[in-house]
Amino acid sequence: MLLRPKKFVDARGYFVETYNARGFAEAGVPSVFVQDNEAFSSRAGTIRGLHFQTPPTAQAKLVRVLSGSIFDVAVDLRRSSRTYGRWRGITLSKGDGAQFFIPAGFAHGYCTLEPDTEVAYKVDAFYAPASDAGLRWDDPDIGVEWPTAPAEAIISGKDANLPSFKSFVSPFA
Repeated sequence: MLLRPKKFVDARGYFVETYNARGFAEAGVPSVFVQDNEAFSSRAGTIRGLHFQTPPTAQAKLVRVLSGSIFDVAVDLRRSSRTYGRWRGITLSKGDGAQFFIPAGFAHGYCTLEPDTEVAYKVDAFYAPASDAGLRWDDPDIGVEWPTAPAEAIISGKDANLPSFKSFVSPFA
């Protein structure tokens, strides 16, 4: 779900309420967030993902960009979903102020489009190392169309060694 919080602009700059539990619930976002995370990437072409947590500590995420821009991706991992295994991508930037809500049961990843990009996201379950999981960012069965050439992508060792979608047995109903 793409959310665009209202921005109040005047001669001093702007003010925006990036999260309001009541307002988000009215907009159809059922999550109450318990943890804020922030990531900085110094180089364009940095890919983080595709990450998720398994039940019972699966996480919904609310993602926004503090500086720079990203191509943000969610992959449906819910076995009974008509969109199981399919991905959706959207560009987020500091300038547009949009936020991407990703429900539990989806893998999440992004590619930085500019140097010095900062991403902030809220999650509705605490980080649980035993539930930490992911899928390969370049898995051909998922087929994400990343905006950087695979040979130029900057990937962590952990992300480069995540399992394939074919070998994945989804814990999400």
